[in-house]
Amino acid sequence: MARILAIDYGKKRTGLAVTDPLKIIASGLATIDTEQLIWQLKQYFAKESVELILLGHPRRLDGTDNEITPKVEKLFAQLQRLFPEIPVQLVDERFTSKMAFQAMIDSGLKKKDRQNKALVDEISATILLQGYLDGQRQ
Repeated sequence: MARILAIDYGKKRTGLAVTDPLKIIASGLATIDTEQLIWQLKQYFAKESVELILLGHPRRLDGTDNEITPKVEKLFAQLQRLFPEIPVQLVDERFTSKMAFQAMIDSGLKKKDRQNKALVDEISATILLQGYLDGQRQ
């Protein structure tokens, strides 16, 4: 069965999350250097079946673009061109980083561990994906 992959794009690092084959639970996959994103995706798609890519769409609270929105929209077009067999969907990600940080606090991570920005990116992608899954069930 095919999975759903979520991408939390960042200038330096990008968080990835993926569903289980039954599409019930989202799990963090990795945090990678953004420069390696396309190569990593090609590697992943060669070994796993993915039916949908969710790409976090960053916006300000008022809904306007922020400084990274144009880069994400460029990536959106690139993913559609490189992987035409996999639909790509933009998903609002306005609160995922804050939710990720709060999840780290709630899980009891020490302050030093909460400063790991790579972990925040991966958790953000997981929250994005789990929110999508939860919305599909309603």
